[in-house]
Amino acid sequence: MSEPTRTAHTPGPPAPVLSVSPVVLPAPGRAVDLEVRVSAPVTGDDLPVILLSHGQGYSNHLSSLNGYAPLANYWAAHGFAVIQPTHLSSRTLDLDPSTPEAPLYWRSRAEDMSRVLDRFDDIEAAVPQLRGRLDRGRVAVAGHSMGGHTASLLLGARLTDPDDGTEVNLADPRITAGVLLAAPGRGGDALTESVARDWPFFLTTDFSTMTTPALVVAGEKDDSAHLTVRGPDWHADPYFLSPGPKSLLTLFGAEHGLGGVSGYDVAETTDESPERVSVVQRLTWAYLRTALHPGDPAWRTARDALAAGPAPLGRVESREAGEVPSP
Repeated sequence: MSEPTRTAHTPGPPAPVLSVSPVVLPAPGRAVDLEVRVSAPVTGDDLPVILLSHGQGYSNHLSSLNGYAPLANYWAAHGFAVIQPTHLSSRTLDLDPSTPEAPLYWRSRAEDMSRVLDRFDDIEAAVPQLRGRLDRGRVAVAGHSMGGHTASLLLGARLTDPDDGTEVNLADPRITAGVLLAAPGRGGDALTESVARDWPFFLTTDFSTMTTPALVVAGEKDDSAHLTVRGPDWHADPYFLSPGPKSLLTLFGAEHGLGGVSGYDVAETTDESPERVSVVQRLTWAYLRTALHPGDPAWRTARDALAAGPAPLGRVESREAGEVPSP
């Protein structure tokens, strides 16, 4: 078996990428079958896997398997297999608004990711170029905005189902690392009145059980005033309110789009910056490289490089395993 596409601690030149979509996974009991995009380098074996959950932006197609190309392409070009589902919340599906869990489908989103992990054999059969190349023991999840909420549940965060009052645990032990990009923070009095009324599942978000290692990426100017009354600090909650090991990348001047991670040249990006997107690409790649290959120095190298520049675009802080959340 050949070596993985990249084993060094720096990304190196991008490799050619194959991308196949839609790969359709039958999903009994779901409103429609699950469609995913699979992207991977054309060569190399033992590819670690990133499950990438889309957000809920204003565009029609970015919130689907067709979004987040700046991240998916970069990660795939540097040694990962990236799998992107179209969640039921996507505008591309145009589901009846009376469908259970509409409009955000918070539970179904997390179940989509576990369903993908259950169906690796089917995915490899549908994409013959990928057969035998996935490292099923090295799986991470990443998500932006509402996708960050999805990722946090898979990493161990919990909430109370507003319909029946039961505690919901959707953590998947097959996922051993994560990246939360502009993810929602805590509930309670941090939420706007409209969010608390219309999307009550946000009210009880609990990060104290989110023990899986993760990198939280937050924009310094991401006030998300339609969601929270706490301003940009809200998006750092998954770091400060969860146990270690965790890291926080704060991007200076960044708003909710983090420079434009949801797509190339998209109109909904209010803080477009190729330089900022490049920081997100490199730092998230390095974090997941080290998290899934313990001992690899990629994360340390990337942090040092970020801090060494004459005008850093962000800062990193970390908390080790065993360190308790902030009060």
